[in-house]
Amino acid sequence: MRCSALHRTGLFATALLLSAGVAEAHVGTAGASGFAVGFLHPITGLDHVVAMIAVGLWGAQLGKPAIWMLPITFPLVMAFGGFLGLLGVPMPGVEIGIALSGVLLGAAVLTETRPPLFAAAVLVGVFAIFHGYAHGAELPLGENALFFSLGFVVATGLLHAIGIVIGLLYQWPWGKVTVRAAGGAVGAVGAFFLWNALA
Repeated sequence: MRCSALHRTGLFATALLLSAGVAEAHVGTAGASGFAVGFLHPITGLDHVVAMIAVGLWGAQLGKPAIWMLPITFPLVMAFGGFLGLLGVPMPGVEIGIALSGVLLGAAVLTETRPPLFAAAVLVGVFAIFHGYAHGAELPLGENALFFSLGFVVATGLLHAIGIVIGLLYQWPWGKVTVRAAGGAVGAVGAFFLWNALA
């Protein structure tokens, strides 16, 4: 009798495991959707786009090792900010922080500011928290959080890469003017969003 009960329990547990496996098989579609939505999230917001391009611009302008350290620091810290957003941890002034990132990073490129690498990484990291938080807090209902997060981190990396490519022009005299002008444009866009955030 006891053996029969154990047998039934085993069959029940096996059935549960199999049904969990079948349910998990559907996550692939949600995962692909989550990744696509997450990927599009940063590139459909101009305030995010300009700040992330500015990170690449500034890194290229500062040269090695900043050219790779700043674009690595931003997505890593941004993922942490995204996690805070997913958890719903209160964070005041997110839109102001995002707008300020455009203003200050753009100004740094425009004025060719050259702080110590650690200070530059800290500044980039602080702004990354705000950007990540906004992405995480805006996770669409029913989307896979992991794939959504992966999507916005990959998009961020690509935006940094665009900034780096433009920033590499800095090695030529005419390129310095182009890169600084790009920084000024980023700062202007950031100022516009800051005005809206404070209004």
